[in-house]
Amino acid sequence: MAADAPQATTVSPSHTEFDAVLQNGFSIHHIRREILGQTTRLFVSNEATSYIDVPTTQIQSIQEVQVADKITPPATLSISDAVNAASDKHQIDPDLINSVIRAESAFNPHAVSRKGAQGLMQLMPDTATKLGVKDAFDPAANVNAGTQYLRDLLVLYHGDMVKALAAYNAGPQRVAQYHGVPPYHETRAYVAQIVRDFNRKKLAAQKSQASAQSTTKKRLPLTASATASQ
Repeated sequence: MAADAPQATTVSPSHTEFDAVLQNGFSIHHIRREILGQTTRLFVSNEATSYIDVPTTQIQSIQEVQVADKITPPATLSISDAVNAASDKHQIDPDLINSVIRAESAFNPHAVSRKGAQGLMQLMPDTATKLGVKDAFDPAANVNAGTQYLRDLLVLYHGDMVKALAAYNAGPQRVAQYHGVPPYHETRAYVAQIVRDFNRKKLAAQKSQASAQSTTKKRLPLTASATASQ
């Protein structure tokens, strides 16, 4: 930004409420009032039955009070929800997305690399712009765009995950130049890390499934035996 550029001023939205200052020095905060003969009814909330009746002669003055509006921040997806949503939308294994995020940013949505890559899946600004991302630090937008880009690479390389990961790290031009993973230590370590992490998750899932099936088979006779003895 230029040094002489005007600074933007942010004004919080507000509305007007009131204080009824009484003759005894006390005040009653209210949002609206009605004069009913010699009585003034002060409504302290929007509920019709929430009011205080005060003799009008006891009110010394009415003062306006600016009250900041309560703004409810928009709901944000957790990283896990963002990954699952991107997985469903782009048909990419969520374990692979998580492995890429782990290698790219260690699950830090505010990560910025030395080259300027941003967010969970480390989108370069020009890539983020091409993918329609307005805020690269928004987990949902970042993961959705990163997963879309990863899917495009997988389609480009006919499902070859190693080439797709290499292109995600070093760019498709380098993969084309070297007909595969470029001879860069960073890229090779990157691909190896993701493949290793992805395979570890799949092996753990297989073992867990096998263990569950084994436990079920062992329990079935006990259940049948208990039923037969009744």
